[in-house]
Amino acid sequence: MPESAQVQGRLEYHEVREISLLETVLRDRQFRLPVVIAAAAAVLAIALALFHLYAAVYGTPETRSFRGTHLTVMLVLTLLLNPLFRKSHRDPLLVPGDARDAWRLTGFSVDLLLIGFGLFVQIYTLWDVDAFNMRGGDITRLDLWVGMGYILLVMEATRRAVGWAMVVVTSFFVLHSLFSNHFFGFLFGPPTSLRKYVDVIFMRADGIFGIPLMVVATYILLFIILGALLIRSAAGRFFIDLAVSLTGHRTGGPAKAAVVASAMMGTVSGSAVANVVTTGSFTIPLMKQLGYRPRFAAAVEACASSGGQITPPIMGAAAFIIAEFLRVNLLTVIVAAAIPAFLYYATIYFMVHLEAEKHGLQKIPRAQLPSFREVLKRGWPLMLPLVVLIGMLSIGYSAMLSGFWAIVSVVGLSFFNRNTRMSSVDLFAALEEGVRSTVPVTIACACAGIIIGSVFVSGLGLKFTQSVIDLSGGNLLALLALTAAASIVLGMGLTTTAVYITLAALIIPALVHMHVEPMAAHLFAFYFGVVSSITPPVALAAFAAAAIAGSPPMATAFEASKVGIAKYLVPFIFVYNPSLLFVGPLWLTAFSTITALAGVWALSAAIEGWLHGRLGFVMRGALLVSAIVLLYPPQLRFMGLSGFAATIMGAACVGGIYLMRIRSRGVLAPVGGEQ
Repeated sequence: MPESAQVQGRLEYHEVREISLLETVLRDRQFRLPVVIAAAAAVLAIALALFHLYAAVYGTPETRSFRGTHLTVMLVLTLLLNPLFRKSHRDPLLVPGDARDAWRLTGFSVDLLLIGFGLFVQIYTLWDVDAFNMRGGDITRLDLWVGMGYILLVMEATRRAVGWAMVVVTSFFVLHSLFSNHFFGFLFGPPTSLRKYVDVIFMRADGIFGIPLMVVATYILLFIILGALLIRSAAGRFFIDLAVSLTGHRTGGPAKAAVVASAMMGTVSGSAVANVVTTGSFTIPLMKQLGYRPRFAAAVEACASSGGQITPPIMGAAAFIIAEFLRVNLLTVIVAAAIPAFLYYATIYFMVHLEAEKHGLQKIPRAQLPSFREVLKRGWPLMLPLVVLIGMLSIGYSAMLSGFWAIVSVVGLSFFNRNTRMSSVDLFAALEEGVRSTVPVTIACACAGIIIGSVFVSGLGLKFTQSVIDLSGGNLLALLALTAAASIVLGMGLTTTAVYITLAALIIPALVHMHVEPMAAHLFAFYFGVVSSITPPVALAAFAAAAIAGSPPMATAFEASKVGIAKYLVPFIFVYNPSLLFVGPLWLTAFSTITALAGVWALSAAIEGWLHGRLGFVMRGALLVSAIVLLYPPQLRFMGLSGFAATIMGAACVGGIYLMRIRSRGVLAPVGGEQ
């Protein structure tokens, strides 16, 4: 029994939340450089948030002015919060007797120069923005030098906010555009002049200020602010309490609570590591106390939390970019992503249940759990902003205006309960945290714009698409495997958004050329860009969960790969069966969802080797084959059989094995439910 339950008879959840810059300044009012930097960053972040809220209601300013203002503030925040030659902005500039003082002073001076240059570029652009825009295609010498400096500034900000990996990838595309005559194979081509390159990347809306930056400035920031406000109004606690009250008394309850809570948290937070820290600090210790292996407990939390990036409506901020590339509204992406996300979480849920049965883990008595009715009564207003958001999108309002009114509803509804009521400090701190959380996304999108512009100006995209098709031999499965491998490798060094944007420029056109449904092609690349968070050797979500569980990081990552196997399989399934994305008749979508759910259940039992008792090799093999058949698109022929006939045979095989196991145990229990 958990210690908290022994003492108080009730499980408790202690929320883990980083103190905002605003709160840091209010607590430490001394005139020290770290405090001054924190104050400046907080003011800039809050001002940018208010600017975007204003623009959501009254419309955005002229395109270059709006995107430039957004990026300039984000560049300044990046330089302030990630200083040169200091680990953090919190570190002092001068330390008596420290030989590194000269380095820190030099770094601070460089940061000030870079900030000054960023502000100069914004003033230079806005001084006569119409004349600036008209010079596109015929730039001046000053435009050339300013543009070159700005490209380097964006790449330096990327190094600090995102990491070296993205800088290296971007540098390759820059060098290829300028010196493609020195490359070989399909990379060979005519070089682009420096003047034309700067014109495309800096002056026009095809590079830094292109689609990725437009999406993050127009949509993503507002939705991340929405998530920050929900967390500030105790949404994290509400989701966990609700999940525990629903699943805590069931077989493997704490682990199921982790799955359900992380799925709900994923609707407002797209960060896998943030989800791990928020829900995992409660669920991982509880899973361990009830008998789960530390490695398995951490793996479950890592997989459940990383699922937030594929959970509508925000999907780690990528839903908006996918919608923009596909030229569809956001609601279309949300609907398409719903069933794959459900199948992913269902697989984890099944794995958790079977693991609990295998090891005979005890349930938590209902008396120690929060009451579902009380939890819902206390926190139901926190669910209404999501209803407002989806409702407004459904009736045709823009994502920007829908996000604004969802934000307003969060603030208004929080006052209905004293436990969720936000003070003015909470409100401004949430605005600041939302903007700060968007800094790496914005910088990554700006840098991704350089990649897209480079591919456009060099013509590499068309050549790369054809080369990948040739390499796959025209075989769709081979092409998907190549795309998956490229996505995972890129995802180990880049943010999910950056991976998706890079693949959208290079590989996704090849999938569409092979007659893959466009929505399926984009979601396929996105899914495999996300999966790196649980894939060794760079599995950040698994490593974060391992730190909480006290388990070996790499062993936890391998365990997470097993628990989250659906994230590797589901993308292949919906490429071959786009009805899972609501493409085609609804009856086929319903039929495919049911058979796919049965398939992932059979797959989970085969992997765990348990179904009301230990499974032998033959039964595990039969379940594995049946799972493949059930996951196979029913509208396609399977080994000479009608797809529907094969599906029925697979279902009959699974049903027969299930009935045999029930008979051998003398127990009648629902699949994935209670013993």
